[in-house]
Amino acid sequence: MAGQKTNSGALERDRQFFAALLAQDVPALSDLLADDFVLIDVLQGGEIPRAGLLEAMTQGIVRFERIEVLESRERRYGSVAVVTGRTQMEGQGGGQAWSARSRYTHVFVEQDGRWRLVAAQGTRIAGD
Repeated sequence: MAGQKTNSGALERDRQFFAALLAQDVPALSDLLADDFVLIDVLQGGEIPRAGLLEAMTQGIVRFERIEVLESRERRYGSVAVVTGRTQMEGQGGGQAWSARSRYTHVFVEQDGRWRLVAAQGTRIAGD
């Protein structure tokens, strides 16, 4: 997938993002994420830049064991798309197991004929 251009919509690229996280596929993540990508993590609200996420995945510091996308939708505004949805995830982080039900917002920008993820934020659903 790395280096290939795609005209897939942002919703398809969103699915590819979750699949790459689950597979620990760092080259696919690198292709999907814009250079200035920022993740606001669902567990602590920390800001994680692209390099930090890729490094954590490469070193196995963060591992996703299950990601279930329960719902998602895409809204487009020219060369920007916003994908919102709901997930249920489980994984390991820093040697500790975690799980979360969350709502998320992902912002994609079309660059050079493909959708790149520029921002991702997850919010834990209360009661979890």
